[in-house]
Order: sequence, then structure tokens, then C-alpha cells
Amino acid sequence: MYKVFINEKKIVLSQEPQDSPKTLNYDGTHSFEFAIDLLTNTPSQGLNIYHHDLDQLWSDFKGFFRNIEAAGGIVLSPENKILFIHRLGKWDLPKGKIEVGESRELAAVREVEEECGIFDLELKDFINSTYHIYTERDGKKVLKTTYWFEMFYNGNGTPKPQIEEGISEVGWKNEAEIETEILPSTFYNIKLILNDFKSKNPQ
Repeated sequence: MYKVFINEKKIVLSQEPQDSPKTLNYDGTHSFEFAIDLLTNTPSQGLNIYHHDLDQLWSDFKGFFRNIEAAGGIVLSPENKILFIHRLGKWDLPKGKIEVGESRELAAVREVEEECGIFDLELKDFINSTYHIYTERDGKKVLKTTYWFEMFYNGNGTPKPQIEEGISEVGWKNEAEIETEILPSTFYNIKLILNDFKSKNPQ
């Protein structure tokens, strides 16, 4: 199953029908433009597209968009705090586009270093991928896949925001602060990856 977000609304691609505001049995002939239009221009909050061959559905879906890959990290401190960035009025996790010839792992570490100003990160496990759709200025639809990795920072450096990238604040947040500050002001994809991380690292 794949969960793809557009304007904070969810498209679920699955093998079997799911509980969703709207569902569609994909037969290979549909254009995915209708999905973008539905979730962009109507009040509908979600769409489930299902097909018996999920791999084929996902391949067809990806083929409709320009595909961009990014990587980022959930960085833990020795005090079990997580590093967040604040950009354009939302809390987020550090991430960015993978450069040509760069591995996902190296890109994830580089983006954390650049956006947060800390170095000597210990790269740990891959967590999961998230997906979202946006429209570029030229009207092209983009499907962005972000690969998330767990990292550990045991240094003494003070995080510094990459101002030129629109980041206004970087900070370590404990569990209580994540619940009260971060979750009410972040993206669904970030909530998903935090939940995936938590499920793989139960306290």
C-alpha cells in the first residue's frame, strides 16, 4: 500500500479497496489527472485507487509524474530528543533532493548537515519512504519520494538554521514538545514517518 499526499489530502494506492471518502477500481485506462483535480479543486479529503496488481498500479502512477527523489533524517540526541527545523510556518524534518550520483544515505546526511549546521552524524537504519505531489511553476506535476534514515548525534555543536533555504529555527524537541508543538504544526508525511520511527523504536 502507498500513501501519497497532495495539499495534505491522501491518495491511497492499494491491492484491495480501502475505507476512503472515494474509491476507484483502476483498470489501466484511467488518467491520473482526475485524482489531482479531485483533491485540488473539490472538498473531497481522500481517494483510494485499487488494482489487483499493486506493482503495476504504482508503476503507472509514477509514470504520470515527473519523479524527484529526496532524503532526510530523524536525528536523535543522547537525551533521546529529535532535531526539527522550522520553515515557512511549519515544523519539519531536515531533508533535500538527492544529487546526481549521490547515494540516498549520503544525501540524507549531507542535507541534515547543511540545513542544521551539525556534523559527525552517525548514520543508522533506514526507516521508510514518504510521498507527496506538487505542481511546479510550469504546471508540471511532480511526485516526490523522500527516503528517511535514523541518525545519532553525540557532538557538542549547536544547531544553526540554513537561513538561505528559508529555515528560521532548528531545535531539539523531547516527546512532550513533539506532542504539543510539532504535531499540531507539521505535515501528514512527517506525522507518518515519526509514527513509523516510533513503532520501530518502542520505548
